[in-house]
Amino acid sequence: MISGGWVCALHVRTAGLGGAALGSDEEEAVYLAYVVIDVLTNQVIGEREYAVRPTRRPSEELQTGQPLDVVVQQFDEFVRSLQVDPHSPLFRLVTDGQPPLRQCLHPEACSKELDLPTYYARFHDLRKEYVRAYTLRAVTPRAQPAPPPPDHPTCLLDMLNYLGITPYAGENFYASEVKDMASIIQRIIADGFRLELPETIDLVLETGICSKDDEIDGNCIVRARGLPWQSSDQDIAKFFRGLNVAKGGVALCLSPQGRRNGEALVRFISQEHRDMALKRHKHHIGPRYIEVYRASGDDYLQVAGGATCEAVAFLSRGAQVIVRMRGLPYDATPQQVLEFFSTGDDPVNVLDGAEGVLFVRRADGRATGDAFVLFAKEEDSPKALSRHRKLIGARYIELFRSTTAEVQQVLNRSLETRTSQASTPSTASAPAESLLPVALVPQHVITSGTAKDCVRLRGLPYEAQVEHILTFLDEFAQNIVMQGVHMVYNAQGHPSGEAFIQMNSETSAFLCAQQKHHRYMTFGKKQRYIEVFQCSGDDMNLVLTGGVTPATSPKVLSPGPVTYYYPAMGPTLPPPPLVYWGYPTPPVSPAHYYHGPHHPQTMMPEVVSVGGGSPLPIAPPAACPEWPIFMVN
Repeated sequence: MISGGWVCALHVRTAGLGGAALGSDEEEAVYLAYVVIDVLTNQVIGEREYAVRPTRRPSEELQTGQPLDVVVQQFDEFVRSLQVDPHSPLFRLVTDGQPPLRQCLHPEACSKELDLPTYYARFHDLRKEYVRAYTLRAVTPRAQPAPPPPDHPTCLLDMLNYLGITPYAGENFYASEVKDMASIIQRIIADGFRLELPETIDLVLETGICSKDDEIDGNCIVRARGLPWQSSDQDIAKFFRGLNVAKGGVALCLSPQGRRNGEALVRFISQEHRDMALKRHKHHIGPRYIEVYRASGDDYLQVAGGATCEAVAFLSRGAQVIVRMRGLPYDATPQQVLEFFSTGDDPVNVLDGAEGVLFVRRADGRATGDAFVLFAKEEDSPKALSRHRKLIGARYIELFRSTTAEVQQVLNRSLETRTSQASTPSTASAPAESLLPVALVPQHVITSGTAKDCVRLRGLPYEAQVEHILTFLDEFAQNIVMQGVHMVYNAQGHPSGEAFIQMNSETSAFLCAQQKHHRYMTFGKKQRYIEVFQCSGDDMNLVLTGGVTPATSPKVLSPGPVTYYYPAMGPTLPPPPLVYWGYPTPPVSPAHYYHGPHHPQTMMPEVVSVGGGSPLPIAPPAACPEWPIFMVN
């Protein structure tokens, strides 16, 4: 509440759109005007206007001013020359609506890595103050009767006409709006009203925990797409700088493989801020433009809502920074993690010691190689992240700035996996020869053609899963097509040590084979070099079906027919048709699988359906009741 002190009318112009659309086109400020008013005397005590020189897209006609940081410093010095402390709580900026500060100055300053003085983070919206004051006046019996003002004035002229103030008609066209603002402010003060609706701009994203039982206002959520994969919640909050994000309100979305997919759900404190966020559609983070769309409360809860006491207990320790570790040895201990951060250059301590380390585990209790670590202060973040790709034992560790929502997502998936496995008949207890999964996708749909957009991996550790392959491929993993990781299993359902990967182009496959051939995959304490070859969809099918690669082909993956060994029959050529097992995210139960003895009359195995729909029995060849399994991711 301002009952004394000073208020300063601030007017901002950019090189682009004005009014309600100010800042929505991401144009830079080119003009700033200030009028300082002493509230007690209701007199103007100082005026300044500045031409601002844009730096991103300079033009000849806009080269007369100073850079934004210089202009801000000059105004700060001018206010102090008036014997006024701009950092005093009795000094407030007043703007015509929300955009000048929220959509223009703060986003621009953030993108240019400029620190605005703290008094730019508190202001009064002249339109809201006008509606509050004169709506109150219209209904107060002691006040002079007056027609009620418009609930939502669209421009300064609406307010001037209601108050009977003549608009500024001087020669300085650019200063007309700030002078009209000053006239309205002086009238509000003269009529005995105070500025009572302060606005604040949050400069730091606060942490918070969201439960799946929370009620979320669906009118406050947006989905941001096209984010750099390494973006943290703080980076996304900076993209929306000027708008107030709810506590813990940035939820990074993860792919089925547990990697960030370039999307995030952002929760704002009100619909007003959400609507301003939507106007940042196709604004940029560096060279990338970001798409911003409406989203629902359910969308947000699916990503950010937690359902485990383990996550709540871990996240409730009051940490300012969460770091995700990937690639840990499976037998890593909390003490090794603590030593990883506390030794070497710029040591940093984990919050609450071993209690600040949370390992992510599978349904059966096995480690995944991931962990989350808490740090007490924001200053700890660069120190912790400086250890990116340093070693624990023989493994290099990847570090990423994480969020409460990411912790929730990862642990929720672990919980869902436990639930699904508890409710699904386990295949582990049945004899391997009786467990043959149903074909979910025909082979010709999976891949075909002569384009060499696939790679073949040989020599994989038998324990390797899809996520280990993705880690081995590193930056090339982002070029894998949807459901493009195919792991080959033998007749007994055991891994064969081979896999085929479908890439999004021949170039991606070539570079992957060139860079990763004979590179080592670290698995636990073991290291194995992996053979990586470029191949086509047709080559892949020939290998999997036991066909012969044509002699005319210069790229022969196998010297001759592929022989599959069946214990009951000896070498067999060619093998029977392949069977596919849908493998979207390990570990997960297949949609259908064979179980139990063969039917006594048809010699077909019984089919147990665990994913809904009708069972799909497939009759194996009479000579080969068992065949290799081809697993599809």
